[in-house]
Amino acid sequence: MTHSILSRIPFLRAIVDERFLEHRRRSTSVAGFTAFFAAIAFVGYRYFYSHAWNWDLLAVVLLFVVVKMAIFAWYRFND
Repeated sequence: MTHSILSRIPFLRAIVDERFLEHRRRSTSVAGFTAFFAAIAFVGYRYFYSHAWNWDLLAVVLLFVVVKMAIFAWYRFND
């Protein structure tokens, strides 16, 4: 899909290449894992210091795990 967009918009070809797409993929992955670990840290902090579960942050952590494993399984069996 990206290559078809690049072929239609000539000035993007000079800016967007394989390195750009790989850097975007890596930065998105790092940002996702950073948010995941921050959510885990907040859940742990609120549990150990306030003695209360923070269910919305726990839901974010579990959503990350489910989506990550689902995408991993999809790529494993379809690539």
